[in-house]
Amino acid sequence: MELKRLLSIVAIVGLVVISCETDNSVTQNQIPDATLFKISSLGFGTQGAYRADGGYIVEGDIFLSEGDLSSVPTSPRLIIAQVEQYNTFNLVTSLPRVITVSGSGNVPASVSSAIDGAIARYNAENLGLTFQRVSSSGDINVKIVNGGSYIVSSGFPSSGGAPYGEVKFNKKYATYSSGFLTTVLTHEMGHCIGFRHTDYMNRSYSCGTGGNEGQETTGIGAVHIPGTPTGPDSGSWMLACLSSTTNRPFNSNDKVALNYLY
Repeated sequence: MELKRLLSIVAIVGLVVISCETDNSVTQNQIPDATLFKISSLGFGTQGAYRADGGYIVEGDIFLSEGDLSSVPTSPRLIIAQVEQYNTFNLVTSLPRVITVSGSGNVPASVSSAIDGAIARYNAENLGLTFQRVSSSGDINVKIVNGGSYIVSSGFPSSGGAPYGEVKFNKKYATYSSGFLTTVLTHEMGHCIGFRHTDYMNRSYSCGTGGNEGQETTGIGAVHIPGTPTGPDSGSWMLACLSSTTNRPFNSNDKVALNYLY
């Protein structure tokens, strides 16, 4: 995620939002066509992809390593709908299961509190997944980083059913509101357990600009979750973008999605 400016009807205005997109100064042209093809083949959009942390950031907050790009998609193609709840082909398995969450890298008090807040949001839903804070070496570790063109980044579960192991948080955003920090960490933990963006097929819904995040339906996948709406869902915690003051607890459709999967 990172800062972005939205277009008004008549001019560019200074409304700052938090967006799962890249800095305009970093373009996908810096990535070889062969690599962009691999990213697309895994089911991710290539618009705005850029190099970061020894790999690539796609869709604004998803980290792909060189190893990820070398994996061979084996999942069947699916028909994708329009704007609704989505999960990846890989999900966390061996339920019921406790997922431990830790922090590293001199975690600011505000971020530490937000980690606890994110854990509380999930645990309040009485899912087959229970999240538990630990001092180190968690199944998901929130790592504080300095610099970078994103606010937070994460990834998706492994083929073996383990959650993605790391959420990177850019330290300079630690002064944002507690509701915002809790929301973005809950969002990234959502990716770690297999959720894609609610507006996957039309990110302009929450971001103001942009379109389909990727039309390939092999690899990671974007599977509609039954019982969730086929139209826009303004309150979802997995929308691609949010404002710097937004606080998004789970709405009713989010709860349907969480309970369906877990």
